[in-house]
Amino acid sequence: MAGTTSKPATGRALNLALATAASVAGFWAWNSVATLGAFYTQNLELKPATTGVLVAMPVFVGSLGRIVVGTLTDKYGGRAMFTFVLLAAIPPILLVSVGGLISSFALVLGAGLLLGVAGTVFAVGIPFVSAWYEPARRGFATGVFGAGMGGTALAAFLNPRLVAGIGYFPTHLLIAGVLAVMAGLVWFLMKEAPGWAPNHAPVLPKLMDAARTAVTWKMCFLYAVVFGGFVSFATYLPTYLRDVYSFDPAGAGARTAGFALAAVLARPVGGVLADKLGPRPVVLVALAAVAVLGWVVNLRPDGEVPAGATFVAMAAALGLGTGGVFAWVGVLSPAGKVGSISGIVSAAGGLGGYFPPLVMGATYDAATRSYSIGLLLLVGTALVALVFTLFAVQRRAGTAAVQRAR
Repeated sequence: MAGTTSKPATGRALNLALATAASVAGFWAWNSVATLGAFYTQNLELKPATTGVLVAMPVFVGSLGRIVVGTLTDKYGGRAMFTFVLLAAIPPILLVSVGGLISSFALVLGAGLLLGVAGTVFAVGIPFVSAWYEPARRGFATGVFGAGMGGTALAAFLNPRLVAGIGYFPTHLLIAGVLAVMAGLVWFLMKEAPGWAPNHAPVLPKLMDAARTAVTWKMCFLYAVVFGGFVSFATYLPTYLRDVYSFDPAGAGARTAGFALAAVLARPVGGVLADKLGPRPVVLVALAAVAVLGWVVNLRPDGEVPAGATFVAMAAALGLGTGGVFAWVGVLSPAGKVGSISGIVSAAGGLGGYFPPLVMGATYDAATRSYSIGLLLLVGTALVALVFTLFAVQRRAGTAAVQRAR
């Protein structure tokens, strides 16, 4: 099986770094609309619910696209698919910029749908890095690669400042340039794992085979909660901070970047802890923390330090959870099916991040500046996932993982 050699494969650190950097670029582009939500709200005169739809569109398409892209990665390899995804994201990012310039909601919305391709980068990286590492180290590998979601932190921190500093259109040109450069680096420097072999089985039967695997759907649910929670916070937090705490776009962006960075740093930790302790306890602790912290966020802690600490802790809990869940996926997936299974699971995670912004926008109470309904739904979902993990994804999955690792 690919990636199970006793000696470390030459070049795997470089390829893990390249995959992570490609993910950063993809996530930066994927989150570009969300981080400029305040810009679109003002310039396009949007209501909160409409802004929620706009920022959720790239998430929706990027989530569904992961199913196909993950399967194609099994067939064509990470090098080809990383290059394709990065290049395919360039036209949409430019179209988004044109839509913003001419104040066309329809063009920004349509281009945002196409920009979802950037979010499929995650489904490329999981099978690619998993092939480079033995099962006992895949939690570490997928955790490090998953830190590429730090591109959301870059987008949140840089985009509002870049728009203010160099302008709206040049900001998008810069992002397009980063995508192009990264695609070139991947094409010329990246290599497949020594034991990797293309899987030429037809796409649809492979997806059906993955869908018939029980662990696929268990991981789908858990990943929809933890990664979906991260995506929804990362995309909607600038709007939330503006509405509840009256931050300007730059201030909200900086705090959203801090949130994303905390999740990024926690994700590899979750993967490493899953390698050492097993994924189940890591996921249980993460879900319990999300439930508690969701309730605290609902109380609207006052002051920079209490509120900031609460959001950072929430981000860390979600990051630990994502690292723990995908450590499970990397170990349990049969050889040759990592791409198709991880594609479905990562799609579920993205879809988990698609609906909360819509719910938050639709349930916002402008009179009290409250998002209580949406936050309480998060608390309830985390508790359901906690019980599910405790009773439905326990010893059988854990035992299988230990056996596979051996």
